[in-house]
Amino acid sequence: MLFQVGGQGTRPTFFEMAAAQQLPASLRAALTYSLGPFLHKVLDYDDEFFALLMAVLETHSLRTTDASFSESLYGLRRRAVKITADKGTTSVESNDKVYNSGLRKHQKVLSVVFLVVLPYFKSKLHSIYNREREARLQASLWGQDDPGLDEAGFLLDQGETSHAQVETMSVEVSSVTHLKRKVMAIIGACYPWIHATNEGLSFAYQLLYLLDATGFYSPALHALGIHVCRATGQELMDTSSRISRIRSRELERLRGPPWLKAVQRVLLNCIYTTLDYAQTGLIAAVFFFKMMEWWYQSAEERMSAPTVYPPPPPPPPPKVAKDGIPLPPDRTLCPLCCQKRANPSVLAVSGFVFCYSCIFKYVSQHKRCPVTLMPATVEQIRRLFHDL
Repeated sequence: MLFQVGGQGTRPTFFEMAAAQQLPASLRAALTYSLGPFLHKVLDYDDEFFALLMAVLETHSLRTTDASFSESLYGLRRRAVKITADKGTTSVESNDKVYNSGLRKHQKVLSVVFLVVLPYFKSKLHSIYNREREARLQASLWGQDDPGLDEAGFLLDQGETSHAQVETMSVEVSSVTHLKRKVMAIIGACYPWIHATNEGLSFAYQLLYLLDATGFYSPALHALGIHVCRATGQELMDTSSRISRIRSRELERLRGPPWLKAVQRVLLNCIYTTLDYAQTGLIAAVFFFKMMEWWYQSAEERMSAPTVYPPPPPPPPPKVAKDGIPLPPDRTLCPLCCQKRANPSVLAVSGFVFCYSCIFKYVSQHKRCPVTLMPATVEQIRRLFHDL
């Protein structure tokens, strides 16, 4: 574990892998926050929009860097566990163990499936499960209504529609609604188990990876037979040349008349420029989102924090009445018996301290404070456990 924290070797640390895994969620929140005020209609299909965007980014990143979009930002690369020799190498080169550890085409395709398609379906299943749970809660609270009335009620207002057609369409709507409810009920019953199994496996793999007991950070990487490693300095330097070679081959494959080739070349250059600046722009969006989240959170905390006012000044001490008992010059003496106080007790209405027996007898007889002559009762006598 300490070896991983140090960040030595080609094995990524647990924190690097966790950060790379959590980046898409932060990116989605940043895009939703940034584009929300401008593209309201896009938010109605946020799952589809984000899945399409990540499919483009993940495909481009896997083609050019052999890594996912988030992994490439952290300087990580994906490597096949079963390293195979190049078919074009000679026997001498194969004896010298010259291997190609790059990803195969099917591994790249499956990586996109695990990075984009499966999270999309998981998000849709989660939303369906939440709707089904809310519907069951509402049905338990308010009772279950007729599911076919809302869908077929509009037919009753059409005067030209015959009664037989209304019944037929009502039956069709009811059957479709019943089928949808059955499917949602099945999803609602199975999804918690599927989600718990997936989270349990992911936690087990992450714990084993942290303890250096396995080289796979997630079950998906184990299923694909892929290790995630740190990119070497030479690989980082060769990335730009590799991208240039791929793009030059794509430009050479253009077919058609000269004007069509020119249009295709302009479109491809625009796509290439967008992809080149996609990483910088998206990371800036994530940074902006995190900064705004911190800003508004601190502002809300300041607004919701209770206002601290200074303590009020103490009330003025009660004055000695003209007909009251004068106070002795020594504060440790009882004003009634003029002796050192025994079992000191305070009278709550005035705050003066007496002997308990003295003040109890006086208040029981006169119903007032002997010094200030303020009305008092024996219930307002409080014992003190240290002399004042």
